Amino acid sequence: MGTSKQLLLLLCCLACVMGFFYRFLRMNHLDKYRPPPFKAFEQPINISFTTLFQMNSKLLEFLKLIDWPEPPSTVSHVNFSTSPNKCDYHLLNPRDSYKVGEFLEVIITARDHNGRPKKYGGDFFQAKLHSKKLKAGVTGQVKDHGNGSYVAKFLLPWTGEAEVYIRLIHSSEAVNVLKKTRERYPGKVYFNGYFRYNGSSAVAECNVQAVGNDVCTYTDPVSGDTWHCARPQKMPCHSLIYHSMGGYRKVTNKLEDSLLSASVTDKTISGSVPPIIVMPDESFSDLISKLPTCRPGVNSSQPSGFYYEDYWTSLVCKGHHFPQPSAALDCLRGKDIQMFGDSTLRQWFEYLEKFIPSLKRIDLHVNYKSGPLIAVDATAGLVMRWRTHGLPIRTTKTMVSDIHYESSDMAGIGGGPHTVIILTLWAHFTTYPVMVYIERLERVRRAITSLLFRSPETTVFIKSANTGYKSIYGSDWLSLQLDILLRAAFKGMGVIILDVWDMTSCHYLPDNIHPGPQVIKNEVDLMLSYICPQN
Repeated sequence: MGTSKQLLLLLCCLACVMGFFYRFLRMNHLDKYRPPPFKAFEQPINISFTTLFQMNSKLLEFLKLIDWPEPPSTVSHVNFSTSPNKCDYHLLNPRDSYKVGEFLEVIITARDHNGRPKKYGGDFFQAKLHSKKLKAGVTGQVKDHGNGSYVAKFLLPWTGEAEVYIRLIHSSEAVNVLKKTRERYPGKVYFNGYFRYNGSSAVAECNVQAVGNDVCTYTDPVSGDTWHCARPQKMPCHSLIYHSMGGYRKVTNKLEDSLLSASVTDKTISGSVPPIIVMPDESFSDLISKLPTCRPGVNSSQPSGFYYEDYWTSLVCKGHHFPQPSAALDCLRGKDIQMFGDSTLRQWFEYLEKFIPSLKRIDLHVNYKSGPLIAVDATAGLVMRWRTHGLPIRTTKTMVSDIHYESSDMAGIGGGPHTVIILTLWAHFTTYPVMVYIERLERVRRAITSLLFRSPETTVFIKSANTGYKSIYGSDWLSLQLDILLRAAFKGMGVIILDVWDMTSCHYLPDNIHPGPQVIKNEVDLMLSYICPQN
């Protein structure tokens, strides 16, 4: 089995994924913060055939996390796809009464536009139990049975009224379009690079992958991230000065457009489940009081929490709230907070800057949408920074020199007990083949591993994706796929994975990629609960 010919063949097949996968192998507790090698092949190539086979199997397990059922065949008309107007749901095992801490289950039946039951799964439903009156909500877990039927399961976490609310975000046929266009058309979102040299200027197309044959390639010397721009005539590559969003390319046909149209996307489905009244049960309150202290490594739960009277109660750990600015300031006193991410993380910066009056922003005369932004409270010894993650980033015209790769910046951070790193990375990657994202996660994971190796007391947050996208360029389904990979990539690393997916998907405010102020407040309060935990 272990012939030289077989080993050479397998090495060639695995070369493109070995570096990535090595860093996602489980490490024992002694190796928790050991920085991995820059490239897997820097190690002596004395790996057995069996070991390589096992490594490839582990990678397949990782990718299997985002496996999604596909329709058995391509539909020829939108009428054969799942219709939100024809789907329905009913209660499974109805009871005369319900208590806090119990579960409620409903069966969803998917039907096409002609009213015929679907025979296969793959539809993307989102479900929540909520009460507008109580400003309460909790996410439901939807299980696909693969035959056109689904079961949505809801925890009953509050006393009083509760009502089931289910939406069809995308039909299985629409999901198949999203998946296909993600992998086949990485250039459907493109960017502009602005060159200036000897009094002349030019604009060229840029992207993560090479655009054309004559290309300028820019490689970050620390992180290894690359960016490509078409080379302008008679201009050197080093004359690239600015970056901006370029535009969107249409990559779908008429049928695909109909499958993704607003009339069938993110639509409420009707059901025969009336509102219920949930009776109190003190044992559930006792369970919440016995949750562990908020700290790195706490196991996640589904659901991760719920809203009641507009406040989020974590079911992961003992989260608490900071209603007064003074409490938040005391928590952050002496901290160096560094945020790397997109505009959904910039909302945290904006919230804290506004909430804590003594925290004053310093104008660095940069593009506000990409940063860097900085706010300080010199008396409290508090410094808070935000900057966009590295390219790709959809933003207005900004200097390339102001856009840093997050892995490169983290390599220059000493870390320590007063350092808080907050990272989110997903919204600007939804249009790319999934391996582009996986490779980026590899580099970020390596940077965080090295940071924790030199300064284990550094607090590192990974903010999850949130809901709100509903198009071919940024669907919730695409976001969910990346969110699953994001969580898997950093699981067991001694970082805090802050789940905001549930927090954005079950609130009463309309779905928005940029959640409303009350959602942001609850997100930030949960983050502060880890920095200043309650025993």
